[in-house]
Amino acid sequence: MDSAKILVVEDSPLNMELVTDILEINGYTVLQATDAQAGIELALRIHPDLILMDVQLPGMDGLTATRLLKEDTRTSSIPVVALTAQAMVGDQEKAEAAGCNGYMVKPIDTRQFPKTVASYLT
Repeated sequence: MDSAKILVVEDSPLNMELVTDILEINGYTVLQATDAQAGIELALRIHPDLILMDVQLPGMDGLTATRLLKEDTRTSSIPVVALTAQAMVGDQEKAEAAGCNGYMVKPIDTRQFPKTVASYLT
């Protein structure tokens, strides 16, 4: 079992619970933040192996948080995957431009999700 640390930055309690449950069932250690600032602070302190970043967050949005993480040498190498309910044309490109290493649309496919997460950890 993989014991990678995954930081989930998500403001929806239901989405946080679902993602956390799936990750923990698959052997990951899950760290949680419900807003971008808390996510950034946790990433700086804990140095997770992967960050799953909701795009729409209260206050600072996930893309701004990703840009800040990628600009900081202490966190720039941590892969960030955007988790978003936004599936409009151009949204994936915006996420990539912000520095996201990947993009997943919510609601997540619970069967595919563990494989997708694993692909960002190799």
